[in-house]
Amino acid sequence: MKFYADVHRSKRNGEGFRITYTTDGTTFKHTDGFGEVPAGPGDKLFIDTLPVQHTDGAIELLRRGVEVYYLRRLTLIEKIRKEHKLPKSARGDIKALMSIEERWFRRVTEDSLVMRRMILAYRSLLKTHQQLVNKAKSLSESGRITLKPVISSIEKQMGEMAGMIAEEAGKRYPVYNRLVGLLGLNGNPSALEALAEVLVLPEWASWRRTKNYFGLWRRDRKTRFHRSRTARQALERLTISIKGYARGKELKEVLKTIWITLKARRPGRFQPDGEKTQKAGAADSLHLSPL
Repeated sequence: MKFYADVHRSKRNGEGFRITYTTDGTTFKHTDGFGEVPAGPGDKLFIDTLPVQHTDGAIELLRRGVEVYYLRRLTLIEKIRKEHKLPKSARGDIKALMSIEERWFRRVTEDSLVMRRMILAYRSLLKTHQQLVNKAKSLSESGRITLKPVISSIEKQMGEMAGMIAEEAGKRYPVYNRLVGLLGLNGNPSALEALAEVLVLPEWASWRRTKNYFGLWRRDRKTRFHRSRTARQALERLTISIKGYARGKELKEVLKTIWITLKARRPGRFQPDGEKTQKAGAADSLHLSPL
C-alpha cells in the first residue's frame, strides 16, 4: 500500500510539525509523528520533506519494514499544483504529490537519517562559530577578549561533534575509513566531518549527476542544473583541508578520488568523462533536497 503525506508547520505555535496523510486521495488523517502512520511491512510512504525533528519517527517506520521516500525537489509540488489547479493546502499538496512519478523521490535509509541529524547539529555549531568570529572582528580589543572564551567553547564542541560524526560514518560506511587514509585526513576533525557530509549527501548515481550536484559544471554555457549549496560548501571545506585552497580543478580532483573509490567495486559503472553514456532526459537534473 502507498501512503502519501504532507508535513507542515503546526498552527498552534508554528514551531512543531503536523502530518496529514492519505492512501486514496479522498480520506485524509492527521498525526503528530510518523510513528503513528499505520503503515506496515512492504508499504511505501511518500512525503514532501522530512524535518530533522521527525528522524526518530521515520526510523521507526523503516524498522517496521516500511519504505520511506522524500521528494527531491519541492518546487515540483507548486508546479503540479498549478497545472492541476489544486488549492494551496495540505490536501492540495498531497494530491500534487500523488501525481509525481516515483523517480522524483529518494528512498531514505536509517544510516542516512542518523548521519543527517548529526551533520545538521555540526552545521548549527559551525554557523554560530562563524557569526561570533565575524562579530569579534568588529569589536574593540576588550570586546574580542569577552567573546574569546565563548568562541573557544564552541570550537571545542565542534571538535567533539566532528569526532562523533567520523566515528559513526566509519561504522555505517566502510568506504569512509578507506577514504580517510587515501586523502590523508587523520587528525583533522573538520576535514573528517566534511568528508562525511560529502559522502552521505549525494546518491552517486552517475558522474555527471554527481558533478552537477556539487556545482561542478562548465560556466561558459547556460544551464538549468541545480546544485546543493550545503554539499558544495562541504566539498570546499574538505578540499581546503587537503590542498590549502579550493578552485574548480582541485574540487573536481578530490570529488573524482571519492567517486573512483566508491565505484571501484562496481566494474563498468565508473566513467568519469564518459558523460555520453548517461541517458538524456529529466533525470539528468535530479538532485537531493538540501539538509
